[in-house]
Amino acid sequence: MAAEWVPQGIDTSKPSVARVYDVALGGKDNFAVDRAVAQRLQEGLPEIMSMARVNRATLGRGVRLMAEQGIRQFLDLGAGLPSADNTHQVAQRVAPESRVVYVDKDPIVLAHGRALLADNDRTAVITADLRDPAAVLQHPEVARLLDFSEPVGVLFVAILHHLHDDEDPKGVLDAYMSAVPSGSHLFISHFCDFGPLSKELQRRFLDLLGTGRFRTVEEITAFFDGYELLPPGVVPNPHWHPDEPPPAELTLAQQMHYTGMARKP
Repeated sequence: MAAEWVPQGIDTSKPSVARVYDVALGGKDNFAVDRAVAQRLQEGLPEIMSMARVNRATLGRGVRLMAEQGIRQFLDLGAGLPSADNTHQVAQRVAPESRVVYVDKDPIVLAHGRALLADNDRTAVITADLRDPAAVLQHPEVARLLDFSEPVGVLFVAILHHLHDDEDPKGVLDAYMSAVPSGSHLFISHFCDFGPLSKELQRRFLDLLGTGRFRTVEEITAFFDGYELLPPGVVPNPHWHPDEPPPAELTLAQQMHYTGMARKP
C-alpha cells in the first residue's frame, strides 16, 4: 500500500490485530508488517489462518439468530475491518430496520468503515477502546443509534482473548451488559485452550502481537456468569448452530475459537 493511501494517524511500523485478521480473511486493508506477522503465525501451521473465515461464518450465524429472535440493535465491540457479511449486512437482511454500531480502536477501521457505510444511516463505526466502556457508551453515535431501553445484541467476537487477565475482561463485559436491558443477548467467540498445541499458538500471538490468550472452556464459560447461557453452550465454532452437519473431526482452525450466546434475564 502506497504511503499516500495510509489514513492519518496510522502507524504502519507496528502490526495491528484488526489488520492481521484482515490478512487472514484475504483483505487488502493491511500493511507489510501485518502480512509478516500473519506469515510467522502460520509457520509450520499454514492452515491456522483459515480460522478467521471459520469465525466470520460463526459471526454471521450468531447475528442472524439474534435478529430472528427480535434483536434490532447491535453493539459490535472490537469489530475489525469491514469484510464480507458484516454484522449490519446480516442483521439488515433479516430486518432492514436493524441498527449497528461498530467499535474498534484501530483508526483504519474508521477510515474504511465510513466509506463503506456512507449511504447507510442505520450503521456507524467509531474509534474507541472497548476497555473503556463509559467512553464507548457515551459516544454520540452510540446515543444516536442505540436505545438502551430496548434489547441490544452485544458482540465480543474474537476480541476478549486480546484482553489480558489484569485488564479484567469479565468486568469490561459486565459494564456493557449492565447498560442494556433484560432480553439483550451476549455473543462471544474466543481462542480456546483445546490441547498442547494451544500453548504454542498462544506463545506466537503473545510474541508477535502482544495479545492472544487461549483460555480454557471453563474460563470462557465463566464470561457468561450472571446471564442465561443458551444451547448448545460453549462449543467449537463448527458445532455452534451449524448450517450443515459439522465434520466428525475438526481441523486446527476449527478448534481455535469456541463460541457461546447468552440472554440477559
